[in-house]
Amino acid sequence: MAEPLRLYGMKALVTSAAGGVGEAVARTLIKHGAEVLAVDSSRSGVEQHFASVRGIHGLAAELNEPESIPALVEEAFERLGALDILVNEFPLNPDVPIGEDGSGLDELLRKRAELIMALCRSALPYLKKSPAGRIINIGFLRSVFAAGAREASQRAEQDLAAISRALAAETGSFGITANHVQPGAIMTPESRAVFRKDKALRDFCISSSAAKRLGEPVDVAKVVLFLASDDAVFVSGTGVAVDGGRAAD
Repeated sequence: MAEPLRLYGMKALVTSAAGGVGEAVARTLIKHGAEVLAVDSSRSGVEQHFASVRGIHGLAAELNEPESIPALVEEAFERLGALDILVNEFPLNPDVPIGEDGSGLDELLRKRAELIMALCRSALPYLKKSPAGRIINIGFLRSVFAAGAREASQRAEQDLAAISRALAAETGSFGITANHVQPGAIMTPESRAVFRKDKALRDFCISSSAAKRLGEPVDVAKVVLFLASDDAVFVSGTGVAVDGGRAAD
């Protein structure tokens, strides 16, 4: 007997969904019965990318400006008719990996927090109506940081954890959970471009992982699936690292 679809009838909004982790998440969610609005920039070709994929609707939208977020959420509701799952990932990759001094990190964290909160606050009225509201925030890839920038990387993780805890406290009484997934070195198009220029960083990421390999976007998507499902109904305000484990120092 086939396993029941874990997300049957659920409606999901996934950002940065034209490639990498976002695309893997969108495809994994529909595989398990959800209907997805996949959002990305106009230059990503997201609408054409998913034009023939049943269960995924591509939408080109501005993801870097908090002022545009309420209209995006309204569009999501109009297209899907409801909103149950919110997967937040934003295109905030720096031009070069952040170094040991953490230069540029403050602005990056400020922008991420502003965008996450704008999307969550706009979506909250719809999530409150859901029988299984889920907020899942995706952390920065390891390729955002230089090899020696452990402190900056850890600070970014802690910042995202604090956001998830705050959202969980704010939304828990409505039956909504809020969690985050912290990827390690995942082979997305963005990471591939960084590693092509900096092979030493790629090798560092591999050696720093207990698994001794780079991860794939689907590795992250499977954890998002768990957090979006009823299996995680009593999991909130926490995070899961998807990094293959950390090698001993």
